[in-house]
Amino acid sequence: MTFDSGQPLPTVLRPPATVMDLHRLGSLTSSRLSFSRSLIRKMARQRWQIFQTRFELDEQGYGEVIYRVQTPYARYHVVIFSRALEDAQRSDRVIAEAWDLTFGLVEGDVEASLMTALAENVPLQEAGRQHPRLLVISRANRSVRNFSAFIDSLSNGQQPPAELLKTAGYLYRTTAVYGNGKFGIADYGRLKENPDFRHPFSAQMSAVYVLRQFSIDQVEHIARCRSSNATGLSEALRRYVGIGNSTGLGMAPFLINHPLLINQWIHMRETALLLAKQQVPDEVSQQQLLSLMDRALQSLKEVAIENSEQATRNDEVIEQLGLVRVWLQQVPIEDDLWIQLTDWAEAALSLETQELINALLIELYPEHVDVLEDSMTTEGTLELTPDMPLVQLKQLIETHFDWAINEAFDTEDGRYWFWYRSIEKEEPRLGIRGVDDGEEKELALAIGPRVKQIHAAINAHLSDAPKSLTIDFLMAHPRQVDIIRRIQTMASSAYGEIRANLWHRDMKPMHLLRAKLSFLGANRFDPRGDRWVRVTFFQGAPLLSELNAEPADLNAFDDWSFALSPENATKKSATP
Repeated sequence: MTFDSGQPLPTVLRPPATVMDLHRLGSLTSSRLSFSRSLIRKMARQRWQIFQTRFELDEQGYGEVIYRVQTPYARYHVVIFSRALEDAQRSDRVIAEAWDLTFGLVEGDVEASLMTALAENVPLQEAGRQHPRLLVISRANRSVRNFSAFIDSLSNGQQPPAELLKTAGYLYRTTAVYGNGKFGIADYGRLKENPDFRHPFSAQMSAVYVLRQFSIDQVEHIARCRSSNATGLSEALRRYVGIGNSTGLGMAPFLINHPLLINQWIHMRETALLLAKQQVPDEVSQQQLLSLMDRALQSLKEVAIENSEQATRNDEVIEQLGLVRVWLQQVPIEDDLWIQLTDWAEAALSLETQELINALLIELYPEHVDVLEDSMTTEGTLELTPDMPLVQLKQLIETHFDWAINEAFDTEDGRYWFWYRSIEKEEPRLGIRGVDDGEEKELALAIGPRVKQIHAAINAHLSDAPKSLTIDFLMAHPRQVDIIRRIQTMASSAYGEIRANLWHRDMKPMHLLRAKLSFLGANRFDPRGDRWVRVTFFQGAPLLSELNAEPADLNAFDDWSFALSPENATKKSATP
């Protein structure tokens, strides 16, 4: 394939029809704007200090541990409770009632009375009376194979095989990380002006980052209790340990229920991509991109994915990225090289390869991209404009929601699924229309059908009263105020609406899960069917010891995307 050089650099973002396609959203990968990445940069930049203040575990690793998180502005504590759990009780499902450990992020100091209250309630999670000074509560289960193998190796004075972390990149996996007022903990409003945690999900990611350190400290402690010959994990293996997460349909509605926030996330990512594509390449940036490609390729080759469909997608990315790498080594460095690259990717490569290349390009230009992290949130709300002429509202729908009014929602395949809330844990679920119970309690998560219905109703109203205002229509249809508010607000936001029929038989909720997880900073996507997935956070991230040492080179400190096994990480660091 050849390209015309000298074409103008792009000045506009990719169109919503491209970006908000559900399959593309389900192909996103984490980037330097992901919340785990921006959190680690902030911790280093502001010289956060994180260390143990209590470590009371018995020889089996059960007990209580507290880590202090000291920022320039405030003090917090991550309080962890480790309890014995029978194998039969260990479940990643949200309906579980017991876990290997539970933990919470507390604002301020943990005095004795508060510790007593936490010990009584945090292990109960939803069933407890959670304290309002808790910013986050969560629970986690062991990766039984990795946990036992690590302890066995360390107690024998040996390092565990790195291969274990290629299959499951963690010792613990969380099953839910709650914030924003869940179960009586601190409401989201408490964090709006908090200089430490005002970025989305930063409080949750901070607690998960500390949990990673606990998992290392715990296995080393148990190994030392077992044997006087025990050793600790090597620094390379410590870095290769991440924290797992098991996530199901409960995460899916977030992308639909927070359209302004999603618009902001996607808009900033697209802005970062545009800024990267506008830069003029040189030999240094070309070599940096080749190095990142090498690392991404090696990381993908090392990961063992159980899901056959995702494994096939990964193999396709490996093959295609290898071809891109060869091409990039051979072509001349022209001003529009990045445009040539992304145009080729869009024309000929898979969605997953395209979005990986985009993430790698974003990685090249921290000086342009990192400033966007402060714009990853918004305080906007969906506003109603009652005096808008109804014909103007019709025009907004036909201009900005054409994808919805052109969709066939009345076919057997087009209305196959319905969304409802489970009785057990009030979590979102999917049912087959006409087959499963619960259709009468359907959740209004599918925006497309509602937009098409309101468009038809507006047309009928205008045929009788062509000069009507929106308020006139609402007087006749008062239950439609929420969807009209959404239409009026989101018409000025390019990326807030997912352009898909969420009722369709072929709709895969996994795409919704992956889109959000990519912004959190998850890697190693391994779906368990279409409705839940296991991922890994913070694998390859700097350790607490490195953070506490006040890194001098922030760029080097932050360079941890696409984790490599210790032997390959050593080779990378030794390469000039």
